[in-house]
Amino acid sequence: MTAKECITGRRSIRQFTEQPVSHELLEQIVETASYAPSWKHTQIVRYIAVEGETKAKLAACTSTFPNNGKIMENAPMVIAVTVIKGRSGFERDGSHTTHRGDSWQMYDAGVASEAFCLAAYEQGLGTVIMGIFDHEEASKLLEIPEDRDLIALIPIGYPAEAPVAPRRKTVEDLLSYK
Repeated sequence: MTAKECITGRRSIRQFTEQPVSHELLEQIVETASYAPSWKHTQIVRYIAVEGETKAKLAACTSTFPNNGKIMENAPMVIAVTVIKGRSGFERDGSHTTHRGDSWQMYDAGVASEAFCLAAYEQGLGTVIMGIFDHEEASKLLEIPEDRDLIALIPIGYPAEAPVAPRRKTVEDLLSYK
């Protein structure tokens, strides 16, 4: 599979088969995703694989958008994407490097999350990146340490659907030259 095939073929999957994701396969995906770039190579992203009873409890942390809970219940596993706070976008003395302050960690989390999803797709798995959930409740359930922030939840499993690509904006809409 070429990079273009991987990028253009990957879809957000919201329906999964019951087939479990092996821990060995997940470890291969995380190893591949670890090559995602990060601010000054800080590699702040950490993943938590959530299964079984804890996954069911995590699905209940979506009362503001209950459909996300249904998707998580249907997936054999959910990946919690966390970041180590205070590193991405900072200098060693703790000062901000750019005007973005501490928000650069979201860029690193986004790059790593997409690398994770593309690596999963290459292995025949489907994913969807979720940001709507009760952050405080989910963080407490997953026992996220104080030095980390829970950024996203990614249900992962073997797809039980094959959605078509939604229409994309044209290059002319997306690109300008100066």
